[in-house]
Amino acid sequence: MKRTIEDIDVKGKRVLLRVDFNVPLDDSGNILDASRITAELPTIKYLLAHGAKVIICSHIGRPKGEPNPKLSMVSVAKYLVQHLHCKVRFSSNAIGPEAQKNVDMLEDGEVLVLENIRFYKEEEENSPVFSAKLAELADIFVNDAFGTAHRKHSSTYGVAKLLPNAVGFLMGKEINTIASVLENPQRSFIAILGGAKISDKLKVVKNLLETCDTVLIGGGMAYTFLKAQGVEIGNSLYEEECLNDAKEILQKAKEKNKRLLLPQDHVCAAVFSPNAVAFKVKTQYIPTGMIGMDIGARTIKQYVNEIKNAKTIIWNGPMGVFEFLNFREGTKKIAKAVAKSSAKSIVGGGDSLSAIKSLKLEKKIYHLSTGGGASLKLISGEVLPGVDVIADK
Repeated sequence: MKRTIEDIDVKGKRVLLRVDFNVPLDDSGNILDASRITAELPTIKYLLAHGAKVIICSHIGRPKGEPNPKLSMVSVAKYLVQHLHCKVRFSSNAIGPEAQKNVDMLEDGEVLVLENIRFYKEEEENSPVFSAKLAELADIFVNDAFGTAHRKHSSTYGVAKLLPNAVGFLMGKEINTIASVLENPQRSFIAILGGAKISDKLKVVKNLLETCDTVLIGGGMAYTFLKAQGVEIGNSLYEEECLNDAKEILQKAKEKNKRLLLPQDHVCAAVFSPNAVAFKVKTQYIPTGMIGMDIGARTIKQYVNEIKNAKTIIWNGPMGVFEFLNFREGTKKIAKAVAKSSAKSIVGGGDSLSAIKSLKLEKKIYHLSTGGGASLKLISGEVLPGVDVIADK
């Protein structure tokens, strides 16, 4: 068990709190979905109630190490002003003299929001110098950013090695809930995996074949598996460098007597566009010039039947190009099936969560994970650096 904020004395201490406030913003900087912030409020309020000086550190978007006003954390600071009964300050820098000056002005029970940590290229490099500059701001480090726990960055890993540390309530809930489901999963245990890139999930698929009974594949990653089987996929997205790995995974599934199911039919388009006309292809083979955009009706029926019989379900990633209106039917049908199931279900990943929320099915899911990539790695047995670095109780 990892040390939590309830195991440490925070009164009068400067607490650097790493959170995952990677929220969607509109062109005016308004927050479109604040669920990641509201999920974090219990940890923030606990620290404030116990007299800590709370320094909030997060990222928004992918600024690639360069300042981008459209991805500023100032929107988060404004939101917190409205939802916390305390003074909330904002620092337009995450390190350096200005940040230190703002920290020095903090009173017990106040909040300081640092600017987007990924405005600094050193963050994702896990630079020791950058980590040390972050550590200078605080007395204690608390990691509550489960969504970035699989990243070995300065603000998730490097700084934790330099300060007394703990996890917050959200991180603890994620780890304990997922662990409790996986400790002795009820069978049939199925994983539903989608999304565009297979390269991000190769190791995950391999590991899941050790624990799951059945793996259902959709999204862009399905076409690499189909290509590896010699199936014609037209102009569909696939990763040539992953074909051999896909073949190995398919062979491993056979050897372990595990079922790895791939789309049997498709919804296709002639062009990759939100305005593209949807064509139903009733075979596994995609015609020349066509692009696979979603799973077809026969595949949906097969996958839904698997879900009906499951007792434990993991779902991460859309079944098609969910951002295009004409190609989200597969994802929506899977969302409804998972919600209707009596299985213990864990859903993670942006588009999977969006599908659940758009259909107002949140209350019918056992656990909605705030971290797609992190939850998948944890489920598949991988070590999360951002958790591993935290001291044990």
